[in-house]
Amino acid sequence: MYRIGLGQDSHKIIIHKNETNKPLTLGGIIIDKQIEVLANSDGDMIIHSLCNALNTAIGKGSFDKYAGPMCKKGIKDSKEYLAIACDQIKKEGYQINNISISLEAGNPPLEKHRKRITESLSSLLSLEKVRIGISSTSGNGLTSFSKGKGIRCNCIVSLMEIEK
Repeated sequence: MYRIGLGQDSHKIIIHKNETNKPLTLGGIIIDKQIEVLANSDGDMIIHSLCNALNTAIGKGSFDKYAGPMCKKGIKDSKEYLAIACDQIKKEGYQINNISISLEAGNPPLEKHRKRITESLSSLLSLEKVRIGISSTSGNGLTSFSKGKGIRCNCIVSLMEIEK
């Protein structure tokens, strides 16, 4: 049996000339130290949308149900939220089959970071790199994301039953 989940997340960004205390982090790696993400946690949109996708695949709601209280306790590393989402799907008897991630940002260009993000997610999830697809678009100036005001991430996951 297979399950499909869809997740989305977006955050406003501000570009500075100096390093920020909350740099742009995607897929568990720092992308740019001069781009500040406006978020309660580290603002990792890939991991946030992935957590939402994993949750919806098993019939649960937003990852904020556990991430919100964790963040209030000072746990702001999104990799901690991902660990909980992965534990939940395992408890339901599923494992990740594949992940599709789509990013929209006018600035910074994200395609050059695709390989590093894939490697990071592969390591975090113990998942083969070929099971993780990442695309990015500039959006051609049609949305606030493509105009450089933020970044949006959509994620689709497919889960399969764990073989017994």
